[in-house]
Amino acid sequence: VNVRLEAIRAEYQKMPAFHHEEEKHNLEMLKKKGKDIFHQLHLSKTKMAHRREILRGTYAELMKMCHKPDVELLQAFGDILYRSESVLLHMPQPLNLELRAGPITGLRDRLNQFRVDITLPHNEANSHIFRCGDLRSICIGCDRQNVPHITATPTSFLARGAQTFTSGKYYWEVHVGDSWNWAFGVCNKYWKGMNQNGNIHGEEGLFSLGCVKNDIQCSLFTTSPLTLQYVPRPTNHVGLFLDCEARTVSFVDVNQSSPIYTIPNCSFSPPLRPIFCCIHL
Repeated sequence: VNVRLEAIRAEYQKMPAFHHEEEKHNLEMLKKKGKDIFHQLHLSKTKMAHRREILRGTYAELMKMCHKPDVELLQAFGDILYRSESVLLHMPQPLNLELRAGPITGLRDRLNQFRVDITLPHNEANSHIFRCGDLRSICIGCDRQNVPHITATPTSFLARGAQTFTSGKYYWEVHVGDSWNWAFGVCNKYWKGMNQNGNIHGEEGLFSLGCVKNDIQCSLFTTSPLTLQYVPRPTNHVGLFLDCEARTVSFVDVNQSSPIYTIPNCSFSPPLRPIFCCIHL
């Protein structure tokens, strides 16, 4: 919660002073959401502890019954089974830990002052990563319904932008739609990308935001270091703001006009290049 609050405060410090009331409202809303989540986690922990004790008692009863005659065992087994099923049916459900922040007025307008056009070398462009819209955005996504030749084997698609950056501030946007299993950001000149087996190399020298789907949930993460981000999954457009002098890479949910996360103290080794990746699982 504190990391999210600091990110919001940092953005408002770059905005005009008349945003004070909006900042106050957004921070209070975020603090309330954080308190609600901690309260729900506490209740869930208490319920889990209570049900654990019930199940331990049930286990002890079953161990005692193992040595009893079969008829007596069957007579008691139904009641124990019913109580065990009741406990399992009322187990705490997974909590939504997303910290949704209110929109910051004028955030995109400020970032658009540093807007650049990102292009892909022809040999690196493919049907999964391509130019779109006003030619100042990149589309990435892996929709299995639109790619019938995809097999069950995990496949990675990776492309670097043609531009390189050594100093200054830059902003561009990526269209992710409603897809998942994607990542984009910037990488150092020495970052190797894929190895001979087609797998993505480690995160060292890679400063990115990614989205992966696990069962029915999608999770966001950033690299350098690898960190889960408890914010709503962005849809449509995501912005990236690169500040070479401050050594930061920031990601923005464009639709919500809200910051996602800023990777601080990046170990840049210029020239930096944009990078885009999507993965079929």
